Amino acid sequence: QEQLVESGGGLVQAGGSLRLSCTASGRIFSGNNMAWYRQAPGKQRELVARITSGSSTNYADSVKGRFTISKNNAENTVYLQMNSLKPEDTAVYYCNAIYRWTNYWGQGTQVTVSS
Repeated sequence: QEQLVESGGGLVQAGGSLRLSCTASGRIFSGNNMAWYRQAPGKQRELVARITSGSSTNYADSVKGRFTISKNNAENTVYLQMNSLKPEDTAVYYCNAIYRWTNYWGQGTQVTVSS
């Protein structure tokens, strides 16, 4: 069964850092289209960062300069390095993959930033 496995969420103080990891099956990862989304309480899920073929990336304006998405092809893993965290970054973060025009999602990992 195709699966995305996330780790790295937690509780941090404002200004701190977290690194999220998402490991996908080889087949899904080979689609070369991985992303992180987040959903805060009462809000819609939003794209945070995406990485595609050739390590092309794009970011939400709200996280530019603070978050970095990267991947390790040998480990089928995508990362989200989050620095200078703000309380408004508090959300459930979801790993996403697109393979053959189908979206795959992780279970989500909670990130809470205290002020």
